[in-house]
Amino acid sequence: MKVIAAYMLAVLGGNNSPSAAEIKKIIGSVGGDADDDRIASFLSELKGKDLAEVIAAGKEKLASVPAGGGGIVVAAAPGGGGGAAAPAAAEAKKEEKVEEKEESDDDMGFSLFD
Repeated sequence: MKVIAAYMLAVLGGNNSPSAAEIKKIIGSVGGDADDDRIASFLSELKGKDLAEVIAAGKEKLASVPAGGGGIVVAAAPGGGGGAAAPAAAEAKKEEKVEEKEESDDDMGFSLFD
């Protein structure tokens, strides 16, 4: 991440193709250590590419990645005891709702408008 951040800082500073020495200098300016192999590998991957196009392509790839919120998977317990899991889950939800209500109603003995 240090190498990527330093590269992007150099590009934002007006240098569209920073060298390994420039990236190493940026990382060193904040007290970090730069690994020459990682810098060389990163620069070889970006050689001849526009940073804006690389970022746009990355955004498209990230759009297809599932980010949670899907369906809930419930596994049945061995021995056919899967029916007991649903009532326990419903009971837990009821307890959570009760706790939230108690906390929100607590005014600690005074009111803002007393």
